[in-house]
Amino acid sequence: MLAHVLAKLPPIDDPNVLVGTATTDDAGVYRLNDRTALVETVDFFTPIVDDPAAFGRIAAANALSDVYAMGGTPLCALAIACFPEDHDYAVLAEILAGGVEKAHEAGIHVIGGHTVKDPEPKYGLAVTGIVHPHRVVRNSTARPGDTLVLTKRIGTGILTTAFRKDVIGHKELAPAIESMETLNRAAAAAMTELNAAHSDPPVHAATDVSGFGLVGHLLEMARGSGVGFALRAQVVPTFGSVIELARDEVVPGGTNANLAHARALGVTFREAVPAELALALCDAQTSGGLLMAVAPQHADELVEALNRHGVKPVSLVGSLTVEQSFEVVGA
Repeated sequence: MLAHVLAKLPPIDDPNVLVGTATTDDAGVYRLNDRTALVETVDFFTPIVDDPAAFGRIAAANALSDVYAMGGTPLCALAIACFPEDHDYAVLAEILAGGVEKAHEAGIHVIGGHTVKDPEPKYGLAVTGIVHPHRVVRNSTARPGDTLVLTKRIGTGILTTAFRKDVIGHKELAPAIESMETLNRAAAAAMTELNAAHSDPPVHAATDVSGFGLVGHLLEMARGSGVGFALRAQVVPTFGSVIELARDEVVPGGTNANLAHARALGVTFREAVPAELALALCDAQTSGGLLMAVAPQHADELVEALNRHGVKPVSLVGSLTVEQSFEVVGA
């Protein structure tokens, strides 16, 4: 749907735009000179947890993730907030404070922003980062044979939905909140350091896993790169009760939509992949991990770099193929 809408816009013909809307990448990249390019992104959404400060931290981490996925370093941010006129503004203050806390953890400041009166609260950040023009990591430059590496568990959409429906409590939701609040800074540092150490950077492509789910973002990567994929469903890490909740159809509407969209675009789920696991793989994530496509001979080197930076879990979840078929297999 998004690609259909973007296709109606005039094409971008500025040669300094290194990454625009053509491949629905995580952020836009604009070259300032031969050594510096800006990374620009914006993301905001409605509360997914009941703690205002936690919501602020999650929303900020989610927005910052787009810069990290491009191999960039955040510089500063602007806050975007919508809030009901008749609500307690102390809640808004907590949300904003949570966002500032996470921005400070990323080493930047929130230097301004904009608020709008709205019946439904929303919050997020517009983030500006920098990257060397020759070190931009796109989602559309993966190569056949690349190994797929994932840096967080999946299932946050299912768990937050289950919490809102009183199916699970705070204890079951806590690991998902901790994961969503975790910056992808360490994963990005491992990726960029590995690439900088080689004349031919081995991490060919990357994206962060968010609203389109793991399969949806992998599909974007594969289609943009002109390759296929074999995703190993059984090795993708999930949070504790996600599969059981999916089996009971306690899932957000976006997750069902993601699964239907993936199938419509030709993704095949093999018989070894049960229906509940297929749902989990398409679960609409918030502030998910990085999905990286690395040359297979450097996969162990990337895993070691991620481990050195304290990233966990780190999972090798599949590979990219010459044949442009999109398959989710068992183990």
